[in-house]
Amino acid sequence: MIVCLRLFTDLGIPAPHINLEIGSGTHAEQVGHTMIAFEKVLKQHKPDWVVVVGDVNATLACSVTAKKEGIKCCHIEAGLRSGDMHMPEEINRLVTDRLSDLLLTPDTMSSDNLRKEGVPPNKMVFVGNVMIDTLEFNRAKANAIELNHILKTNCLPQQDDKLGYFSSLKEFGLITMHRPSNVDDETIFKSLVNWFTTIASQKVPLIWAIHPRTVKQAESFGILTTLMSSKNILLLHPIGYLEMLKLNMMAKLMLTDSGGLQEECCVLGTPFLTLRWNTERPVTLLQHGGAGYLVGNNIENINRDFEKILNEQRSPKRPELWDGHAAERCLNAILNYKE
Repeated sequence: MIVCLRLFTDLGIPAPHINLEIGSGTHAEQVGHTMIAFEKVLKQHKPDWVVVVGDVNATLACSVTAKKEGIKCCHIEAGLRSGDMHMPEEINRLVTDRLSDLLLTPDTMSSDNLRKEGVPPNKMVFVGNVMIDTLEFNRAKANAIELNHILKTNCLPQQDDKLGYFSSLKEFGLITMHRPSNVDDETIFKSLVNWFTTIASQKVPLIWAIHPRTVKQAESFGILTTLMSSKNILLLHPIGYLEMLKLNMMAKLMLTDSGGLQEECCVLGTPFLTLRWNTERPVTLLQHGGAGYLVGNNIENINRDFEKILNEQRSPKRPELWDGHAAERCLNAILNYKE
């Protein structure tokens, strides 16, 4: 709850009037508990619309509950597809899009996906990316944060001796990595850490905002000490939105398995490698006009394309309608909706 409240404060938005108080658990537990709690909210407030965003378990749960209550549902970020049915998020996207009355897409590739699935034109509107609205609104606020403040406030214990060096850097790379495909398999995780410590960080110092689950896996595989002792890698606790935005604005490059950071890198002009074998955001990749490469967790692929982005000049790649005004188009689409 502390993290959530910090997000509201950072973004200058009020705390929610209703908190469903859904904690951690399996996918089924989260979906089930959310449906039970959200059904009570719908029966009490009787809204005309339920608007769901993205592809998390709550997106699926609230869309199902809305339709069972006979309430119209709008899905923002509709049409994203990775093609990977092993991803829980892909199942959430497919079910939510199938149930929703109005599908608001972030890019033309997502609109094409829906057309191929037989969605009628009157059910979908291309509105652009609401995440870029947030980025543009907070760009100046993030830019005002001092690098030294971010590093000093968030560095892991026993990393203090690296602060002077990292605070004075003119160039650095960023890492975020948390997906099971990268951190749950001991062989894969160890190979990635070995590449980070012996190759990548020798060419550009790396700042890693490391997920608690990733820390746990690194410790269990006996490689946390290796990371902690690497003089060219600084480990941070998970950081806030504005802090990550600031680091991304400064970074020479990004290594990530996050979908959202792909989008932000694209607009900020930060060259990046996506440490996944597929992505629901192909519009961010170089072959579709973006700024990144899809490399999976194969070290040969990663090293090859790392050399490419290491020498690339920053160049923002802004897909159509990623202009900071997507939310306005979302609202207009809902208000102008006709069955």
